Amino acid sequence: MKNCFGFKKGLMIALCAILAILAFTFVTMTLWNHILVAVLGVKVISFEQALGILILSKILFGGFKGHGGCHGGRGMWKERMQEKFANMTPEEREKFKAEWKSRCGGRWGRKEDTTVAD
Repeated sequence: MKNCFGFKKGLMIALCAILAILAFTFVTMTLWNHILVAVLGVKVISFEQALGILILSKILFGGFKGHGGCHGGRGMWKERMQEKFANMTPEEREKFKAEWKSRCGGRWGRKEDTTVAD
């Protein structure tokens, strides 16, 4: 199986990710200790506790969905939807459009369907 990135590039990405996590943790700890302690009277937290708060907030508010990898991720969604739409019969397309218009109040498309050929 072919790798999407070279070993060196993957190592650099991992290193950058670790440094970003450490930086976000330090910023969280610093802001907590300088703002919340003075304003709300909460206790001072350690670096490890700040890391725990970041992980907990990621679980509660962000989730761990993952957005792709070697083959795009977010951009692939549009391609898959276009392919699915292209394989529909005209009746299925109209049913699909009507369903989304009823869900979103007709605001789900910027303009009438001119991007996908029938």
